[in-house]
Order: sequence, then structure tokens, then C-alpha cells
Amino acid sequence: MSPANVMVVLRRELASYFATPVAYVFIVIFLVMSAAFTFYLGGFYEREIADLQPFFQFHPWLYLFLVPAVGMRLWAEERKFGTIELLLTLPITATEAVIGKFLAAWLFVGLALALTFPIWITVNVLGDPDNGVIVAGYIGSWLMAGGFLAISSCLSATTRNQVVAFILAVVVCFGFLLSGLPMVLDLFRGWLPQPLVDGIANLSFLMHFDSISRGVIDLRNVVYFMLVIGFWLVANRIVLELRKAD
Repeated sequence: MSPANVMVVLRRELASYFATPVAYVFIVIFLVMSAAFTFYLGGFYEREIADLQPFFQFHPWLYLFLVPAVGMRLWAEERKFGTIELLLTLPITATEAVIGKFLAAWLFVGLALALTFPIWITVNVLGDPDNGVIVAGYIGSWLMAGGFLAISSCLSATTRNQVVAFILAVVVCFGFLLSGLPMVLDLFRGWLPQPLVDGIANLSFLMHFDSISRGVIDLRNVVYFMLVIGFWLVANRIVLELRKAD
């Protein structure tokens, strides 16, 4: 794999985001909803605690709809306009194209996340927060966004319809969110062995993100998100190869 080819795809994809108003609309919606959830639904002022827990606790649910909206176009748009054939005939491999597109989208989501810095400044003005915990929360949030994005990218490659890609990605991501909740695990406890139930619980984005957002950067949680990203990117490449064979 050539890093230079990955960078070519990354730059092309990243530039395409800002060639249309879609990127700016996404960033504005993300910032407005983040602020609304933090200051109103999260009871930021009422808690009288200098931290960003109300900010991070809504990120999984924000990403559930906003990240698939970013990922749905990655491959579905290429297939719809027939440019995927052109892309894959260039002197780059499918792996380089998958990684380049993913990294561009991940950087774009990271930019939207970084633009929430006024909320971080606000909590520092009002109190004396543990900024190490906040940094861990941002890292965990970006890793989780990568997991959502890798799933969305793979499912985008399965169809040329962006709406279908969006719905598929939301459904699968929703499954990853819910898998650790007691109401879901109770459905399996009656007929699955406990190790399998524990395995389903360990797939939960919520469980792994909650730990990091509280300031505990456990290597197992980081490895989990990297494995999720890696698995879905490999699946993305396989889908592309199958489609090319068709």
C-alpha cells in the first residue's frame, strides 16, 4: 500500500466535502445540537459541576444519525454517477481508496468535533475542570465516530442509493449502541451461554465510550474501536472487490 496514493484520495475526498454546502450544514447542525444537548437537556448549569459529561453523554446518539449522513455518500455516490469504475481503474488499489476515503471523512468529523472548543472554554471559565478527563473524552468521541464511519462506509458500498445506505448504517450502528444495554442482554440470557452474552455486551459502543469519557483510557477500549474500524474497512474492500467482479 502506498501512503502517497492514500493521500491523493484523501485530499480529493476532503476537498469534495467543502465544494458543496453540505459540509457546512453538517457542521452547523452538529454544533447547534451539541450545544443544545449540553446546556439544556444535559442540565449543564443546574449540575454546578465543572466537567463536560453532559456534552459527551449525547455524542453516541448524535453520531447515530449524523455520521451515517456523512458516510452514506462515500461509495453510493460514486456508484450512482459511475465514477467508481474510473476511480478503481486509476493506479491505486481498492485498499488505498477505502482508507483514503475513510480518513478524509474521519478528519472531517474530527474537524466538526474540534469546533466545539467554545464549550470546553466555557467550562474552564466557569470552573476548574479536570482537562485530562476532557481530552480523554474527545479522544474517545473521535474513536467512536470512526467506528460509526467505518460501518457507514462499508454499507455505502453495497448500494448506489444514499438513502438506503443511510438507513442501513443507522440500523447497524443502533445495534452496536444497544448491544450492551440490560434490556437487550436479557433477551439472550435465557437461551445463550453466558460467554456469548458477555461477547454481545462487549460489542457495545456505549460501554467502551463511557469508560473513556470518564477519563479512563484503557488500552482495551482503544483496541476495541480500532478493531471495529479495521474489520469494517476490510469488509468495505471485500464489497468493492465483489462489486467489481459483477
